[in-house]
Amino acid sequence: MKVRGILRWRTAGLLLAMLIIVILPYIVTLTNSRETETATEWVPHSATVKALTYQIAFVVHDSEVGCYRLLVGDGTDMTRKRAARAGEDVPGMLRDLREMTRDNPDQQIQVGALESSVNGRIAMMGQALARLQQDNPAGARQSLRDAADLFPMNAKIGAIVSTEEHLLQARRMRAAKKAANGRLVLTITALAQLLLLVIIVIASERQIGQRQLAETREGRAVLRSQLIFQAVREPIALFDENLNSLLVNNAFSELYGLDPKRRVQQLAQIGEGAWSDGVLLQRLNDVLLRDRELWDYEMIQRTADGVERHVVINARRLQQQDNDAHALLLTVSDVTARALAEQRVNELNHQLEGKVAQISDVNRELEAFSYSVSHDLRAPLRHIAGFARKLEQHLGERVDDKVGHYIEVISSSAQRMALLIDDLLVFSRLGRGALRLQAVDMQSLVDEARALAESVEPDRRIVWNIAPLPMVIGDENMLRTVWQNLLGNAVKYTGHREVAHIGVSLQQGRDGEYEFTVADNGAGFDMQYADKLFGVFQRLHRSSEFPGNGIGLANVRRIVARHGGRVWADAEPGQGARFHFSLPATDLAGART
Repeated sequence: MKVRGILRWRTAGLLLAMLIIVILPYIVTLTNSRETETATEWVPHSATVKALTYQIAFVVHDSEVGCYRLLVGDGTDMTRKRAARAGEDVPGMLRDLREMTRDNPDQQIQVGALESSVNGRIAMMGQALARLQQDNPAGARQSLRDAADLFPMNAKIGAIVSTEEHLLQARRMRAAKKAANGRLVLTITALAQLLLLVIIVIASERQIGQRQLAETREGRAVLRSQLIFQAVREPIALFDENLNSLLVNNAFSELYGLDPKRRVQQLAQIGEGAWSDGVLLQRLNDVLLRDRELWDYEMIQRTADGVERHVVINARRLQQQDNDAHALLLTVSDVTARALAEQRVNELNHQLEGKVAQISDVNRELEAFSYSVSHDLRAPLRHIAGFARKLEQHLGERVDDKVGHYIEVISSSAQRMALLIDDLLVFSRLGRGALRLQAVDMQSLVDEARALAESVEPDRRIVWNIAPLPMVIGDENMLRTVWQNLLGNAVKYTGHREVAHIGVSLQQGRDGEYEFTVADNGAGFDMQYADKLFGVFQRLHRSSEFPGNGIGLANVRRIVARHGGRVWADAEPGQGARFHFSLPATDLAGART
């Protein structure tokens, strides 16, 4: 777009320059011609002004001569006409002279002065003629002498003639200067024309070279496009408005077995009826006629190799560059593998539905088992504990040490069995209950679990080192159980230490997840038994040494696994233990409350 704008401005500039160079010489030539004509016209004009001025002087002097001849007795009609001629002809001549010198104020002043003198002399000649008629020749002669003395005229005639000559010379010089300027402009214009011609020739040569280079590049680009078009493994074809083939690539030809010798083939005849589906042909005609694009039209076609293939067809209308006709661009995608995979997925889904049904049955059985445990097993335990107390009361003072020991073992065992049932029910509920996801402040949960652990053993000396912890997405009650179990175990297993050191830290995992660690300086454990840590009712220490039912870490693993994380541990006997668990670092903006 930018290149086109530059070319338009360049063309407009060249046209403007050519226009100026053509018009300017014409204007200069026309001006010089007019100046020459004007200068030529001023020469006869000046001559006419001088002739008219001399004629006025001649007529006045001739009339005065006529007057003198009348004084000497020449009274012929010719002499009388000569004497009266100045009064008849000179006023009109003066008007003509004033009109001819109107363009020059100085000449107008001099003509006015001449007019005053001439009018005075004519008046004095009239006075002389009047005295002559009164038979006063002496008075008439005196009037003529007074006219010459009072109204001199020759100097004014000379001034007008001299001024007109100067004007003529100045006009000639001005015309010559303008002619010289015109010749200079014509010379510059000629040079500019020559320069413009050189520029046009150079620009034309460059443009021709650029166009040839562009055509070469375009040809190479077309060749590359054709190579790419033929190399694409997806079948592509171009058809005209009558669905006759214009261009097909190798993949299309191989898939449908096109004859390379036939340049034009009808779409309905390609692939031995693969494209004879009436609905598909109607849709393709709609694409051509109504410019409706066809997207992901799935069908089964039998191709040239005799195999039925699942294909996806896309089509859109294009405008051909060489004419106004429309063309149909057709692309075919072989999705047979995907269709088979979808079929396999559907089969697996059916199998999965069966497994889900089986799991649902198992869950219902587990729920029935949990109900049985929570109700049917509790009653016998309550009976055992109750009758043990009644037996102790019934025996009264007859209870010796051995009998008391037996009764105590029965009661404690029943109580322990009840605790195990409660823990087992909690473990079962953790695997079945729905997660209530929300934003959870891990720092608050750790502080709460720490306070609970310290309240159980208030006399212990415990040094806590808790790092800043983030917000995560999870079930708050379940994550609270995780921290209470881990920190409670850390406090329990550091019970033999004079000063317990318990730390909570955080680091970023490889996959961007959060990795939490609870470390202590307690009893530790042997790593060869680490696989038993997170099993139900699995213990690595005697209950007499460290109390507990061995289900807390199993609950931790189940909760963390349901949150998409994992749990592991490392330790050394007598050197403390480190328990780790990870949680996904989910964006809090998408948390559900």
